[in-house]
Amino acid sequence: MRPHQVTCSPRDSGRGGPGWRPPAAPAQDALPFRVKVSSPMRGTNQSVSEFLLLGLSRQPQQQRLLFLLFLIMYLATVLGNLLIILDISTDSRLHTPMYFFLSNLSLVDICFSSTTVPKMLANHILGMQTISFSGCLSQMYFVFMFVDMDNFLLAVMAYDHFVAVCHPLHYTTKMTHRLCALLVAGSWVIANLNVLLHTLLMARLSFCADNAIPHFFCDVTPLLRLSCSDTHLNELMILTEGALIMITPFVCILASYIHITCAVLRVPSTRGRWKAFSTCSSHLAVVSLFYGTIIAVYFNPSSSHSAEKDTAATVLYTVVTPMLNPFIYSLRNRDLKGALRKAVGCRTFSL
Repeated sequence: MRPHQVTCSPRDSGRGGPGWRPPAAPAQDALPFRVKVSSPMRGTNQSVSEFLLLGLSRQPQQQRLLFLLFLIMYLATVLGNLLIILDISTDSRLHTPMYFFLSNLSLVDICFSSTTVPKMLANHILGMQTISFSGCLSQMYFVFMFVDMDNFLLAVMAYDHFVAVCHPLHYTTKMTHRLCALLVAGSWVIANLNVLLHTLLMARLSFCADNAIPHFFCDVTPLLRLSCSDTHLNELMILTEGALIMITPFVCILASYIHITCAVLRVPSTRGRWKAFSTCSSHLAVVSLFYGTIIAVYFNPSSSHSAEKDTAATVLYTVVTPMLNPFIYSLRNRDLKGALRKAVGCRTFSL
């Protein structure tokens, strides 16, 4: 397309002369360019280069309260899980498969909360709500990678409990160091491949007008609502491949605990049965909270979603569950509490 040009002949060079006419305004189609904001990661038809994270509330008083609440929960998550990692790594008695998986779960929970909460807190302090398109995709990638890792590690820990309770004589031969390392490494590989697929599917979509996300992080469901492209393939992959990734470990957890329950019921001691059921009920409560909220948010048709319910559910599994894990999985454990008291006592004495 050639740009519109205006030429003046010598006859018309004098303004107001007898033959002079004001040049006509160029037609819109004749303009040499159009102003469009686009992202280098996206196609030529896309016009949104950043999103607005609206957060959990638009009321200033509620925002200050939520800021304080999320700051406390984030510090509790980081400190609690970090303390677990340090205790397990420094106490040789805790170098067993169960505590190896627990330390990995604590590390994942720290990273999980760190992908969403610090950004929300920084936005509140700086008075900003924007996040770039590439930053939004990156945040979505890491959030769901750590969701998958939580998912796989919960299943691996349930299998470890199953072997310890139902096959105690073969525990050391089955749960070898090599098998534990392979289970964790395989979980990382599958989680990254799964999230990479959904991130690439999201990157191909167009976002033409509205860029306001009614959430505190870049979640899949709000982004699919904002897209002006066809999102049926994305939703299909979430309901099929994504469901397979989430449901399979969940079924393994249920199967493991069914066998554990049957084995515990054969224990003659009432006190022993109550203790085992108490520990299992705590674990199953966290599992139910984690999987229940994810299934409610991501494995329902988009027409049945509401922004308020989705936001409340995601807060539970992104912020609350990582904070509760140190208390449920560790502080109820006698060995870990003993190691914690010993570590704290030694440090206090040294000071």
